[in-house]
Parts: sequence; C-alpha cells; structure tokens
Amino acid sequence: MTTEELYKELSYVNHSREKRLYYANLFISSPDLTSKLLDVMFLVNDKTSPRAAWVFEFICKKDIERIIPFLDDFTKNMHKVHLDSAVRPVAKICEFLAKSYYSKTENAIQKALTTVHKERIIEVCFDYMINDEKIAPKAYAMNTLWLFGRDFDWIHPELALILERDFQMQSSGFKARAKHILKKINKDCRL
Repeated sequence: MTTEELYKELSYVNHSREKRLYYANLFISSPDLTSKLLDVMFLVNDKTSPRAAWVFEFICKKDIERIIPFLDDFTKNMHKVHLDSAVRPVAKICEFLAKSYYSKTENAIQKALTTVHKERIIEVCFDYMINDEKIAPKAYAMNTLWLFGRDFDWIHPELALILERDFQMQSSGFKARAKHILKKINKDCRL
C-alpha cells in the first residue's frame, strides 16, 4: 500500500471503536505500513492526522512493543501534534510507554526507552499540563509525569506546583485526577 492509498484508507476511520480496531489490526498484520501511518500522523495540520493517531493509539494499546522501531521518530515529532483530536492519542501513547516502562513484568520497552526518549516525553507532558489542552491529555500527562518522577526527582515537585496552581480553574475531571496524583506524590515524599 502506498502512502497515498493509506491516506485515502484513513478517511474511513472514525471515532467508532470497531473502525479504529479494524485498522489497528490491519497495521499490526502489515508492520511495514507503520512508518507510513506515522508519516500521516505527523502531517499535523491535516484533518487525517488525528485518524492516523487514533489508529496508532489502538496499535500501541494492543501491543506497545510495536512502537519500539519508531521510538526515535515518535518522540522527536510528537510535540508538533497540535490538533485536539490528535493530541489525546499521543498523550495516551506516552502514558502506555510510561506504564510499560515501570511495569513489574520485564518487557522490551524497559530496554528500548532511552533517557533521551524519556526526556522528550516528559517535556511534551509538561507542555500539555501548562498549555490550554483538554482534560484527557492533561490526565494522561499527569500520570505519565508521576511515573517518570520515580527516576527524575525534580518532576514531582514541579508537577505538584502545576496541579495546585491550576486546581481551582480546571474541570471536575481535572480536579479528581489531580487529587489522586497529589495524594501519590505526598505519599512518595513521606517514604
């Protein structure tokens, strides 16, 4: 499948779980298409970019290790994604990576995720926290930052400052997640 054919095929992707899952399975069965999918995802001003991001999120949800050959490309370019409907899946993929990295079960992400990858993820997650993003990317970013704060001791104090500063101005969903993360940070500080 050429990039043009892939681009056209992505026009059939919508918010339905069935469509996203169908296309995720298509890409899982044809891993050579993944780089083309990322190319479309990083056409950040194009309305098809979010559709590619939705599919890539489902691929990563099903098998996060599929991202390994593309970690450099993904982490170098994820900060460029700015359309709301594409930012959410990128933030979710960051959370998948952090959860996998800190999993008690040994996995390939723990070996593949470099310090540079982690720093890029941390940077984009802090951007989500301080920029005018919707609640979902902020929620995924909070959790990702809390996890990476286990190894980067400066993250928890910075994250706590942002959460406390923004608490009163945010939605009830933000407040609920922020309370949860602040409780975890405070618990970690007492240990």
